[in-house]
Amino acid sequence: MINNKQSVFTSLLMVFLFSSLANAQNKSATISVKNNLDFARKEVVSVKGKSLSNLIKGKKISDLRIKKEETGGLVVLQWIDNNQDGTLDELLFLAEVAAKAKSEYEVLFDKSIPLVESPITTYSRFVPERTDDYAWENDKVAFRTYGPDAQRRVEEKLPEGTLTSGIDLWLKRTDKPIINKWYAENTKFPGYYHIDHGEGHDPYQVGPSRGTGGIGIWENNQLAVSKNFVGYKTIAVGPLRTVFELIYAPWSSYRVKETKRITLDLGSNFSKFEISLEASKTVPNITTGITLHDNKGEVKNNTKEGWFRHVEKIDGQLLAEGIVVNPKLVTKAFSDVTKAKDQSNLLVVCKPKNNKLTYYAGFAWQKSGQITNGADWDTLLQKKVKMLANPLKLTIKGNK
Repeated sequence: MINNKQSVFTSLLMVFLFSSLANAQNKSATISVKNNLDFARKEVVSVKGKSLSNLIKGKKISDLRIKKEETGGLVVLQWIDNNQDGTLDELLFLAEVAAKAKSEYEVLFDKSIPLVESPITTYSRFVPERTDDYAWENDKVAFRTYGPDAQRRVEEKLPEGTLTSGIDLWLKRTDKPIINKWYAENTKFPGYYHIDHGEGHDPYQVGPSRGTGGIGIWENNQLAVSKNFVGYKTIAVGPLRTVFELIYAPWSSYRVKETKRITLDLGSNFSKFEISLEASKTVPNITTGITLHDNKGEVKNNTKEGWFRHVEKIDGQLLAEGIVVNPKLVTKAFSDVTKAKDQSNLLVVCKPKNNKLTYYAGFAWQKSGQITNGADWDTLLQKKVKMLANPLKLTIKGNK
């Protein structure tokens, strides 16, 4: 099992140390965040590349603070080293911008001002105490998928096994972290997280299905899928974003080697999936999907806009799942219905570029208060499409 966890905050202190005396005349900068859409947005934004270098030139990175000028309040920050090379690549902060408007944020360097901490966060980790799950969450949603020990248990007919590369959903109704608590309680009281104790529960059945966002290759009217992940790498865990990779053993007739990079931001119902395949011959497609469970839910496919959804009731509460992908990459979308248990899926067949595909998959649960009906979920999907097509625009002044 690959385990290359590294603290972003440790690398922050080890890698970047700049003289606070140099460039003393440049004490601050302003970041303008512009929203071109007709609805208010609260999103994690990123400062990277040359802009990041200019911001911190001649200063101590640990002294950096960002303040929203309209309110005078400091915002939560997070640094990311995306390729784990010891150099910080992105500075993240949470921006709030009204419809058709812009917000100004001041960048200061003042170690006397305490950093802002938040009780809500993103989180992900490998979970050896429950065979070998990998789980991730933010303030709205939680997910998990399964590793090689869970696969071995199925193949050797042992208890506590799970054989699937599908993506499981944990239905939470609190904005506080639940992963560590639920797993800890489950070790003492097996089945704990299958019962709602006031924070949500796990009633979702994945089985061999795609869950919400698992992939395969569609060919000859069949979906070829991988088994469980065999390796993982945690890249970032912090208040605004968690990033990790899952690695899969060669699968399908194409013997593809799959790496799945998953990113989840604070405030988002959607995990970002970046799929990379290596194969000796051209892969015809990358197909992602959503389980249809007992085929009683409602499906909508909007191939023009690039969103696809399934709405069903579980334990009397509405669960809405969806996938958002660039419509130019979509070949077709359809319901593959079968009588076999947990093998019916809504499938979105996509044409990858250089054996790579990026899409977003997520959900909302009625009991969390985020939606009341399927129309609410459709609106969230449509907003996600617009947000991806019209990212918040950052302009930095006074940092040269």
